[in-house]
Amino acid sequence: MDRLHLAEFLRSRRGRVQPGDVGLAAGTRRRTPGLRREEVARLAGISVDYYARLEQARGPRPSRQVLSALARALRLYDAERAHLYHLVGEVPAPPTGPSPDVPAGVLHLLDRLDDTPAYVIDVKYEILAWNRMAAALMGDPSGWPAERRNMVWNLFAGEYSELALTEPQSSAFADECVAELRAAAAQYPQDPGIHRLIARLRSASPEFVRRWEQLRVCVRRGSTAKQVRHPVVGELALECEVLDIAGHGQRLIIYSAVPGSPSAEALELLSVVGTQWMAEQPT
Repeated sequence: MDRLHLAEFLRSRRGRVQPGDVGLAAGTRRRTPGLRREEVARLAGISVDYYARLEQARGPRPSRQVLSALARALRLYDAERAHLYHLVGEVPAPPTGPSPDVPAGVLHLLDRLDDTPAYVIDVKYEILAWNRMAAALMGDPSGWPAERRNMVWNLFAGEYSELALTEPQSSAFADECVAELRAAAAQYPQDPGIHRLIARLRSASPEFVRRWEQLRVCVRRGSTAKQVRHPVVGELALECEVLDIAGHGQRLIIYSAVPGSPSAEALELLSVVGTQWMAEQPT
């Protein structure tokens, strides 16, 4: 156990987490940034004295249960969680699941992309955040029922699933979804949401079962051409970029069009009429 580096690491991670990140009031009498020792101890379910001794490089060796609790309290990324275990001389525990919280910087980026459809999904294709242009392009997820916000469920068991799976583009996307869902189940073996989704899909969709039994786990990333049929601006030929959000089990999806193309002009029109079109949609 490397007590000195463990103490330094805990202090640095504690200073990074803001009270509001974990649902605590910031107050007006904080002299240092980040959480207080007693707040980390309370969030992790350990005594303040025990945590203080860890930060002072004189504490006992933490159990795996304590390490897991500290990783949650300090909101560690996957790589940081693994580093924490290594400092104590333990084999890193597998991450418990993808984060449901989109980083603040990514949310800010979504807002800045005011002329580009963009949204965030987790590894089980749950839509977590989106910007105004994404809502104008695909509809506003804030008004959708919970199951429709999952793109895999919507594809295999949604209202138009049978028709969608006959289209080459949707069929290829379905193969990609199933492969990534299998990989996610292996990466996050303790996540109940992933396993619950897989069980529901196996019960609801023979097409999902057929693809699931092919045991694919590899997806080659890169820019992908997408054809989108919009009820207001018509057909759009878009490029889809998928960017991993490191340490969160999330991906940022961005759609763009070739500058000067009819699709670029359609996106520009959508940025103008999108808000009005969304307001007219039934909830």
